Amino acid sequence: MALTDTFVKNVKPTGSATGEKYADGYGLYLHVKPAGKYWRMNYRHLGKQKTLAIGVYPVVSLAKARKRREEAREMLAEGLDPGAAKKAEKLAIRVAAANTFEAVAREFHATQASGWSPRYATRWIERMEKDLFPYIGKLTLPDITAPVLLDALRRVEKRGANETAHTLRQTSGQVFRYGVQTGRCERSPVPDLHGALKPIVVKHMAAVLEPAKAGELLRAIDGYTGQPMTKAALALSALLFQRPGNIRQMEWAWIDFEKAMLTIPSQDMKRRLAQKINGRPHFVPLAPQAIAILRELQPLTGHGRYVFPSLRTGERSMSDNTINAALRRMGFASDEMSAHGFRAMARTLMVERIHGMSAEVIEAQLAHGKSGPLGAAYDRAEFMEQRRRMMNVWADYLDKLRTGADVIRLRTA
Repeated sequence: MALTDTFVKNVKPTGSATGEKYADGYGLYLHVKPAGKYWRMNYRHLGKQKTLAIGVYPVVSLAKARKRREEAREMLAEGLDPGAAKKAEKLAIRVAAANTFEAVAREFHATQASGWSPRYATRWIERMEKDLFPYIGKLTLPDITAPVLLDALRRVEKRGANETAHTLRQTSGQVFRYGVQTGRCERSPVPDLHGALKPIVVKHMAAVLEPAKAGELLRAIDGYTGQPMTKAALALSALLFQRPGNIRQMEWAWIDFEKAMLTIPSQDMKRRLAQKINGRPHFVPLAPQAIAILRELQPLTGHGRYVFPSLRTGERSMSDNTINAALRRMGFASDEMSAHGFRAMARTLMVERIHGMSAEVIEAQLAHGKSGPLGAAYDRAEFMEQRRRMMNVWADYLDKLRTGADVIRLRTA
């Protein structure tokens, strides 16, 4: 006798651990157990007795169970095994789930993150989670065409984050390339988007590049009435022209007064992770003017780790906005001078105003040279004397700018 909707709804388990089975015909039956009600179908294929799991009531109703039974019988009539077909379907679903953009991106990230710096690895996945996963994360790689990816990237553009949109185009290209390598897709749509995004307008860091204006800046630093540590950091930024992070995070352990040398460890330089681990330290010769400033600071901060500790806690270095805030206080607008601008100021004035300065040596002192076990040619001992002379000449030149001397004479001296 066929089952009814009322019976299926009201039937209760009797308490038997194995449950009770109620037939509906053509192999379909309802298996009622303490844990729930399950639709099953007994059938024979190639002489073997088998059971097909059809679904769980009430998600699968009586009518739906009967429909699936008929589909299974049609497959049997064609010589196919409905159980094997269901397993293949489940496998295809699992493969598709592992083939989504988000799944492949996370797999790629997990594969590569150990070779990236922690900061880059974190930013990489955070950008994906914020800007791409919500829109294309659940799509399989073959389903993501150039227009689909472009639509997601233009959402980023619309909020004014053009540079982020370009970065995401590049990082999504990494995901698709990995997808091709692992057989998840045949090609990447990223190359098709070349020129589709708004161009990035490169804005250089604000910097003082004229001798007269540089003299004004140096005199303003001399007359700075704020914190002594901030004044010293400003002066050393001009003398050493290193990256702002390396200035404010400078440690006393890096300074050798006897050799007049600042040695920045490789791991604290702006480098790839492998270069941070294997690269040489960056050497910064200290002119007498720089030594004098550091000597004056020793009684103030020499007992701690950092040359420029945070005013709130000596356990951290000076805030990354301290130098810029001091420049604003001295009257230099954000489009006129920045903490990073001391590097551009040094490079420009040394090349254009000081006779005999080698651009190659300047680039080395800016840490623009090659680093790592296969490079670091600019850190060789025979180059160091040139860098030491250059840093002394630069410090003397700044003194002349500060007093308003005629610096043009230096080019013919």
